[in-house]
Amino acid sequence: MIDLLRPLLSTILGDTVSKLTHLDDTGAARMVDVTSKAVTEREARAEALIRMAPDTLAMIVEGQHPKGDVLAVARVAGIMAAKKTHELIPLCHALNLTSVKVELTPGEDGTSVRIATLCKLSGQTGVEMEALTAASVAALTLYDMCKAVDRGMVVDNVRLLEKKGGRSGHWSASDSGS
Repeated sequence: MIDLLRPLLSTILGDTVSKLTHLDDTGAARMVDVTSKAVTEREARAEALIRMAPDTLAMIVEGQHPKGDVLAVARVAGIMAAKKTHELIPLCHALNLTSVKVELTPGEDGTSVRIATLCKLSGQTGVEMEALTAASVAALTLYDMCKAVDRGMVVDNVRLLEKKGGRSGHWSASDSGS
């Protein structure tokens, strides 16, 4: 299928197609070979936002949710998700993470929780997907735990904030205008 799409994609995207590292020369999906890459310190930060009714956030913050400390459960879920990213996202490498942090901060607007993640390792490939997965799963866990009281919650703005290390060096969303 990708063989049929490659000419069209090349026409639309130009050189971008040849930069897609998960495609080989024939357009077939592949796991990137990182054997010859140097082991370097790498880290990535990501975030997600979950919006909810003011009463839902108040219940969470005041510790009145019938399921207990939903922020603690979401934090653990995010950490676990980062460690399992290779099982969830096709072609991701299994990584030996050395640190995963998940912070959940109720918004001053009274209707949101910001999830901020940080993943680190010394390795041959980056940890962007792990940071994004941690933020996403933490947000989904909040949704799951609170859906009985607020089905209208919205998971929003899942994005990479920063990555450091590796051949491509440092990237920041604030530098790119994102």
